[in-house]
Amino acid sequence: MAWILVIVAGLFEVAMALCLKASKGFTQPLESAGFLVFAVASFGLLTVALKHLEVGTAYAVWVGIGAVGTAVLGMLFMGDEVSVTRVVALAFIVLGVVGLNLAGGGH
Repeated sequence: MAWILVIVAGLFEVAMALCLKASKGFTQPLESAGFLVFAVASFGLLTVALKHLEVGTAYAVWVGIGAVGTAVLGMLFMGDEVSVTRVVALAFIVLGVVGLNLAGGGH
């Protein structure tokens, strides 16, 4: 159950980052409120999950989901640059997170 919380927290982190971009420097009230809601939800779920998981591995998964998810959605829907180098770099992030879990830090 704790890993499900980390995954959902990571997805909320993606939503938080996208709302942050859409808020245009907190000048858009709805998007700014979305940022705040998703930030609280993301950190809240991560906090609960950390009661049962190793901090380093759980945090890496959370950050990895947030970073990769935000980058991919940015490339797909927000006009962010798409390049082989960026895709390979994102793959390395995923491999690093998987490697941490395989190394026994996943509980």
